[in-house]
Amino acid sequence: MNILVIGGAGYIGSHVVKALMAKGHAVTVFDNLSSGLLQNLFARNGFIAGDILHPDDLDKAFARGFDAFVHLAAFKAAGESMLTPEKYSLNNLSGTIAIMNAALAHGCTRMVFSSSAAVFGEPQYLPIDERHPKQPANYYGFTKYNIEEIMQWYDRLKGLRFAALRYFNAAGYDPDGELYGLEQNPANLLPVIMETACGMRAEMKVFGSDYDTRDGTCIRDYVHVSDLADAHVRALDYITKNDRSLAVNLGSETGTSVTEMLEAARRITGKEIPAAYVERRPGDPAELTATSAYARETLGWSPRYSDIDTLIGTTWKAYQKYLHERKA
Repeated sequence: MNILVIGGAGYIGSHVVKALMAKGHAVTVFDNLSSGLLQNLFARNGFIAGDILHPDDLDKAFARGFDAFVHLAAFKAAGESMLTPEKYSLNNLSGTIAIMNAALAHGCTRMVFSSSAAVFGEPQYLPIDERHPKQPANYYGFTKYNIEEIMQWYDRLKGLRFAALRYFNAAGYDPDGELYGLEQNPANLLPVIMETACGMRAEMKVFGSDYDTRDGTCIRDYVHVSDLADAHVRALDYITKNDRSLAVNLGSETGTSVTEMLEAARRITGKEIPAAYVERRPGDPAELTATSAYARETLGWSPRYSDIDTLIGTTWKAYQKYLHERKA
């Protein structure tokens, strides 16, 4: 298939591109490089420099003719979304609608969307399955939830078949070491830990130590980015073969606390990794863990790389390789 990957130069996007290419798909990346890196592009890819907020860019891209597209171009920092909702409204909501309209105008009716566990909000029960009520606790999650609702209407009215993949916490790097372009200004836990381990930060912050969890810090379900990439390939196959949309949760089904991740990183890297425990961030649930039973049933998907040692080990190798090349 001929596939357009929007946001394909970014952290998750580059891993998705690699997974699609490994299955023989022709891939073109569309990216404005605001957070993506040219370093993450493969020589065999097509590349279109463009912005999802510029309708002409999207129209010209989809005019090339694609069988499907993957959308990974949303902003994703939950804390930031609570401070600047207008930024997330414009990019995540307006940008996604512009993408879908351009795709449909050129007959592209298959879509894989990177949604989020943030659509669920504060868990009413654990682990979270697809039937769990959706009451986002932050504006980022609200945008993802609303995009899922819009996609359902486009499915009914325009025949746009979609797969909404609700990531829990993406982490790790390419086990082959081929991809090691680092995220710019990361807000997620593991990159922040790595930056502190490398001396790029003098100290990291742990937001909240008084949650009702086993050690007082937030518990999250971390899933390896290469496992997520595999799910994108499987989801595209599913909607193509079955001509129907779906939404699935993608997690490791194992909860790890912030302190547990930090201690494991200290063990694996051999670094001190200074950390300060500070006040909670608004909109952070105490615990989020998934059941991925539906993904196993529908997609035949299960995580291969999402144990804590592989998550940290592959990330540490990526940071070491990146920093080594910068010094060379």
